Amino acid sequence: MSRDPGVPRLLRRLNDRAALELLLGDGPLTRAELGARTGLSKVTAGQLLARLEERGLVEVAGERAGGRGPHAALYAVVPSSAYVAGLEVLPESLTVAVADITGRVVVEVTLNPADGRDPVKAVHAAVQRACDTANVSLSRLRAFVIGTRGVVDPLTGDVRISVDLPSWHVGVLASLRETLGASVTIENDVNLVALAEHRYGAAAGVDDFVLVWAGVGQGLGVMLGGRLHRGISGGAGEIGWLPVPGQPLPSDVRRPQTGSFQRLVGHDALRGLADERGVAGATVPDLVRGGDDDYLDAVAARLALGVAAVTVVLDPGLIVLSGDIGRAGGERLAAKVEEAVARMCPSRPSVVVSRVAGNPVLRGALVAALEQAREQVFSDTV
Repeated sequence: MSRDPGVPRLLRRLNDRAALELLLGDGPLTRAELGARTGLSKVTAGQLLARLEERGLVEVAGERAGGRGPHAALYAVVPSSAYVAGLEVLPESLTVAVADITGRVVVEVTLNPADGRDPVKAVHAAVQRACDTANVSLSRLRAFVIGTRGVVDPLTGDVRISVDLPSWHVGVLASLRETLGASVTIENDVNLVALAEHRYGAAAGVDDFVLVWAGVGQGLGVMLGGRLHRGISGGAGEIGWLPVPGQPLPSDVRRPQTGSFQRLVGHDALRGLADERGVAGATVPDLVRGGDDDYLDAVAARLALGVAAVTVVLDPGLIVLSGDIGRAGGERLAAKVEEAVARMCPSRPSVVVSRVAGNPVLRGALVAALEQAREQVFSDTV
């Protein structure tokens, strides 16, 4: 029987990938520990480590004292073997974070785009500034993920609709790839928040959940079976357009503020609700953070209409509140939304507040960028 010469090569590549993932998650490890966790013999594990060390992907990071014999070398992934960039684009700012392949953030910078009409120029300048600050060559960035408001076409990767950022339109992605390279991805900002929540936050280890972004605008990040659900045109999660009782139907799809659910729970609506109840605060998040039970009950009842609509369709089991309103309300608001939803639906999902620290869009962008970069770097070892 003839033997396929590609099989040993494929097996080595699979073993290398498994070893690198273990070193990232549980490292540093000795050769014996790596062999035990992968099922490889000590000899094969030693050959694997030598191969990865030669490729510049792993290095000796210390020693572990044993019995009477010599100390065992500890191996770890080389942090500088690759870098990624995550970006958040807002009308008034552009934030870039650069992380090494282990996920450690080496720099984060925020700039005011000098010319918002040229997104390619603004992104390139921001990424270059971040790289210069971190002393990392731009050419060493293996993946770029950009989070932005709007609807992103899942087939082409282009921004299909972006009211707040009109210069981000079809064609921008191609121009960014010409400038920065092929590994540029644009993603809806709330979807990236859901990725961050799944990796680091309240939905860690949960493969079916919905993240509700309650803020200036409203949005959903839907995770089903451990994968983001974007919809056929990228419009899944645009809950601001949800028709709700007592609110007029949208008058113009080019004006998000006319969406029925947006009218009910947007900043203007919640400030009006506070004025009716004599609740004072400098900003709408302050109103929610410092509001009494009567005010929070009213806010929760409004948010629950959207959560209930999602629950009866998807039955996710877990709802995570995020955005400036969701975070400001904290566990008090989450508990009130859960109670209100339970009164409307046969299913009762758990409702919790986000647990992602820092900028959740940026953290989600780095999660996505690291997945892409590791796929590239760890799959090309043989």
